Amino acid sequence: MSAAEMSIWTRRRETTRAEIQSALWDRREIVRTSAMRLTLHLIPARDLAVYIAAMKPSSMAMLGRWQARLRITPDHVRTMIAIVLDTLSDGAPRTQQDLIARAKKKAGKGMRAWLDHAWSAVRPAVIEGAIVYGPPRGAEATFVRADMWIGAQAMIDVNGARAELLRRFLAAFGPATPHDFAKWSGIRTGDAKQVLDSIRDELADVSVDGAAGFILRKDVPELARSTPDSGAVCLLGAFDSFLLAHATKEHLVDARFYKRVYRPQGWISPVVLRGGTIIGVWFPKTAGKTTTLAVELFSRATPDLRRAIEREAEAMGAFLGTTCSPRFAQSRTV
Repeated sequence: MSAAEMSIWTRRRETTRAEIQSALWDRREIVRTSAMRLTLHLIPARDLAVYIAAMKPSSMAMLGRWQARLRITPDHVRTMIAIVLDTLSDGAPRTQQDLIARAKKKAGKGMRAWLDHAWSAVRPAVIEGAIVYGPPRGAEATFVRADMWIGAQAMIDVNGARAELLRRFLAAFGPATPHDFAKWSGIRTGDAKQVLDSIRDELADVSVDGAAGFILRKDVPELARSTPDSGAVCLLGAFDSFLLAHATKEHLVDARFYKRVYRPQGWISPVVLRGGTIIGVWFPKTAGKTTTLAVELFSRATPDLRRAIEREAEAMGAFLGTTCSPRFAQSRTV
């Protein structure tokens, strides 16, 4: 959750943590749920139907391959979703363990092996868009019925939803290719190509350093007028979406430093970004009301760069509600 909050703050500096929490749990303007690549995301509540419809086929297929090993049938999945929705029909948030305990009382023998795998048992209802994450209960997540939490969602066909998702992806991360969209979303590359073909008249072909890609045609005038700031410095948090948008990362980080950003088991480091290029990583440590950022730059820092990072840390501290300052580690090249 802290990474998601940081991602919002990076793009909207006037936002406070209290506003994010209120938007989630009080005003319910954003929801927390599984989306691209079956990973957790914060999504505008008004857009939930788009993400659910676009991701459901690939997410269910991914989950289905795992369920097959446990001999879980479509009937088992439908039964589990019905039990979850019935359990949540009183409007009260329930933990995953609460939902599974109720299911075990009603489930047949064939479902019991599945129910011992908590991660998988509740996930179909999330993928269907029937439930979303509710307010945490201590360290435990809870779930609520989507229709009771944010209201009924519009029905959107998968092709229309994927086309809209591609438009938004290109608006945020273009130029990009169908392979980039597939990697970012988790859908098959063949399906991504079909989606791109369906809105081909809305796209413009571009080439960046000899690499072909697509942007939205309507964005061409603004991009043509823009002047990138090659010296702009920004601190991105762990798992930031900017670091996941493209299948290849050569434009972001030198190959020598790739593994310091994209680490084992899917961990992605917080990074120092200058002019669109990753020039270092940083790791926070908070003690009381003081946060120290251990900054590891890939090359020696100039005084101007240090001052820019210090300003970023100070701004981050205002968001976190702490005194925040960087501690520069000695540069290393591997």
